[in-house]
Amino acid sequence: MPKVSKVVRVGVVPESPGAPGSPGSPAGPYRWRWAALAVLLVAEAMNLLDATIVQVATPVIRTDLGGPDSVVQWYAAAYTLPFAMFLITGGRLGDILGRRRVFRVGVVVFLAASLACAVAPSYGVLIGARAAQGAAAALVIPQTIGLIRAMFDGGELARALGSIGPVMGLAAVCGPALGGLLTHADLFGSSWRSVFLVNLPLGAAVLLAAPLLREDRAARRPRLDLTGTALVVTGSGAVVYPLIEGGDAGWPAWSWVLLAAGAAVLGLFGLDQRRKSRRGRSPLVEASLFRHRGFPAALVTSTLFFAVLNGLMLVVVLHLQLGLASDVLTAGLTLLPWSFGMAVASWVAGTRLVPRYGPRLMYAGLATLLVGVLAATAVYAASDPARYPWPLPGALAVCGTGVGLFTVPFFTAALHRVGPAETGSAAGLLNAVQQLGGTLGTALLGGVFLGAADPAHGAQRAFWAAGLLLVATGAAVAAGLRRPSPGPAR
Repeated sequence: MPKVSKVVRVGVVPESPGAPGSPGSPAGPYRWRWAALAVLLVAEAMNLLDATIVQVATPVIRTDLGGPDSVVQWYAAAYTLPFAMFLITGGRLGDILGRRRVFRVGVVVFLAASLACAVAPSYGVLIGARAAQGAAAALVIPQTIGLIRAMFDGGELARALGSIGPVMGLAAVCGPALGGLLTHADLFGSSWRSVFLVNLPLGAAVLLAAPLLREDRAARRPRLDLTGTALVVTGSGAVVYPLIEGGDAGWPAWSWVLLAAGAAVLGLFGLDQRRKSRRGRSPLVEASLFRHRGFPAALVTSTLFFAVLNGLMLVVVLHLQLGLASDVLTAGLTLLPWSFGMAVASWVAGTRLVPRYGPRLMYAGLATLLVGVLAATAVYAASDPARYPWPLPGALAVCGTGVGLFTVPFFTAALHRVGPAETGSAAGLLNAVQQLGGTLGTALLGGVFLGAADPAHGAQRAFWAAGLLLVATGAAVAAGLRRPSPGPAR
């Protein structure tokens, strides 16, 4: 029998290689890599689809299950907050236990949580199941980049990573429309429950094809930072809870105390991370990322920008369904121009504009988004409060175009100064802050809308607040992301 030499990439430790030519063998990735990539892309799309598809159904869910006005914010925040808080820990678990193994466990838990959401008898149970979904997504999503890197090299790696953007754009376009269509169709009397059931065939397909993935883990396995995770979860939860519930309760003293306590716990988290870094232990966040102002500015920018993005989409849905009594299909179709504009602009930015204009394109994206926000504010002010605002989809298309123009150069600039050893931590932290920003936007802008005397006035106030957040976003970009650092990244 001829001797077969075994080649293992640096930093990749295959597990249970199996027979040559099988998906888990060293030769397997070259035969199965594109099919395996499709598995990972479906999982990525399932996560984004679940976030956007549910958003348009939340007013219908609230009508069916009851509860205070704040539950419409919790249906989004209960998913994004655990997702944000456990994202880095999920990545570490993949480094330690194997990315394919953690990926499969996360998909199984996600499917079980989706089924629990679909059969939830009360809003409390649904919120709890949404939190389980978010935590499961935090196990799935961090593994995808590592698994792609384990299966591709060179130009093929670039093409594989480049396929993520269009798939995410397609999911963003389909989510609102599909959520509205499924809820409106009321298949077999399922109403809003079908938006969670759609995860079951997608997740089952991912699980069936998961053996195509190559097992991969870090060559040097980090330790879990359980104390850091507990601090950031506690602090973030203490900040988000009063932002959502405080408005309904009239901002009592406990809401301000809880906000201050949350901020203090997050401060302790920062001190804890610095102490562990100095002692050579494994902190949740690499302290070296904060040596230059560019990355902290990127975190602030991401928080503000995605607060605007998630908050405004919720406000549009709430205004249409709660204020105008429009059906859920109308709400989903109204958001379609936003999603379509974002998908097209992202593609154009990535293929043509970023190579030519670089980080300066971020300003064009923010300016375009601000124009769309101001146009939507004018539409709400000029329209009959009792009628559908027909110019609104045009304004939302401008908003989506601005989002697409901004996001591509932003992530390029945010990671430019990051060294190779910090890439995983930086990407995980950026994703976590993105989700946290979305949670805060849902709480802040949703609270502004729900606290207004009438829906039309609430929508105007929320869009004005979003405009102020965009100005602050531009200031954060100017502070640290105006241009990449000279020379190559460290």
